[in-house]
Amino acid sequence: MIRFEIDADGWASGAERMPSPNFDQRAEGAAIDLLVIHNISLPPGEFGGPYIADLFGNRLDCDAHPYFDRLRGMKVSAHFLIRRDGSVIQFVSANDRAWHAGASSFCGRERCNDFSIGIELEGTDFDPFEPPQYDALAALTEALRQRYPITDVSGHEYIAPGRKTDPGPFFDWARYRKSLIQKESCNARETSSLRFPFVD
Repeated sequence: MIRFEIDADGWASGAERMPSPNFDQRAEGAAIDLLVIHNISLPPGEFGGPYIADLFGNRLDCDAHPYFDRLRGMKVSAHFLIRRDGSVIQFVSANDRAWHAGASSFCGRERCNDFSIGIELEGTDFDPFEPPQYDALAALTEALRQRYPITDVSGHEYIAPGRKTDPGPFFDWARYRKSLIQKESCNARETSSLRFPFVD
């Protein structure tokens, strides 16, 4: 069974740690109450390799692939990346603000980076995600909820409509919610307080 635990410094046990320089401090007293789900693959449609971590670490060789030319000078990050095999890499402490959402709004609140945790799934808008990714995502979500007052989960596409499309049509929101309910029921936790987009 996959299990994570978030320590007081915002780092997850069970995740490989690759600190990114692309973060800053949240406003004092900011409630961390939103998870944002993304997808990413570099180059687009190709899985595995070091390029996502290299991008988040500001060490991407932009001459290694023609697509990378458009990423020159970009400084981005996410808190977590879940690989196709379910392994998890953490780049930024969940206590800090990662640079994952960009211009965004959730329920009338702008600048979602201020109050959210960003989780990237290795994938695309055009391919189903793998079962181990859903398992890891549910376990990570449960661990984060133990540490932070998370009430909502959203996709990047819903907080930046027209600008972003991820995690896309192949992300199964109902499966994610069901996996989380099963995991939380083992811990006698309520799931009704966690809101998902467009899932009954």
